[in-house]
Amino acid sequence: MRNPLTWLRRNLVVIAGLGTLAYMILPNVVVTVFSFNNPTGRFNYAWQEFSLDAWKDPCGVADMCGSLSLSLQIALWSTLAATALGTAIAFALVRYRFRARGAVNSLIFLPMAMPEIVMAASLLALFLNMGIQLGFWTILIAHIMFCLSFVVAAVKARVLSMDPRLEEAARDLYAGPVQTFVRVTLPIAAPGIAAGALLSFALSFDDFIITNFNSGNTVTFPMFVWGSAQRGTPVQINVIGTAMFVIAVLVVLAGQMVGNRRKKAQPK
Repeated sequence: MRNPLTWLRRNLVVIAGLGTLAYMILPNVVVTVFSFNNPTGRFNYAWQEFSLDAWKDPCGVADMCGSLSLSLQIALWSTLAATALGTAIAFALVRYRFRARGAVNSLIFLPMAMPEIVMAASLLALFLNMGIQLGFWTILIAHIMFCLSFVVAAVKARVLSMDPRLEEAARDLYAGPVQTFVRVTLPIAAPGIAAGALLSFALSFDDFIITNFNSGNTVTFPMFVWGSAQRGTPVQINVIGTAMFVIAVLVVLAGQMVGNRRKKAQPK
């Protein structure tokens, strides 16, 4: 019979990993379970009985789907803008030498280290001093600003790991700059760009602090959830949260499947 301590030492990393995974997934499991609840009062905090009413009418709460649609629009546009700008900045920082390159390289990551409350107050002061009306566009500008750093970090790490000999080989085969970028550089950098885009979308959709400072009368989905929690939590919020979680898991699984297929298709 094996010694329990020996078995524990051999499987400690696996046990710690499973425990961490369970700790991370547990809140999502609770949200999913309570999306099928039929609470008796205004708050969906205690289990009463199983019901599919919230799933049959996810937009049954006034203004909830409107705020959800607004959050999706802001997240989509901020992701597109941050991904395009962040990718260009990452290539410039890695491939080119210019004045103040070191300063730009340091300042571009400042939003990642700065507390959100500081950035929110700074952007609010900027918009007010410039006379810009708070609303959709101020939220979008703020989201692009803090998402940009994360895209640059993801793409820059990928570009740094690229083998320059691949691009040199393409040029030796008489490929032009555009053809080399489209056929060689872009496909290699694509995983980093996709990772930055997904991270940017998640951060933008989920943001509350910066949005709350710069929204004016505009209400996004996180702000709607916060406001609902003060007077009663509708079950439909759990439904939307469960749907977003399932979609995120499916996207990750699809990415893993595509990556595994590409590895199997590569010649050994």
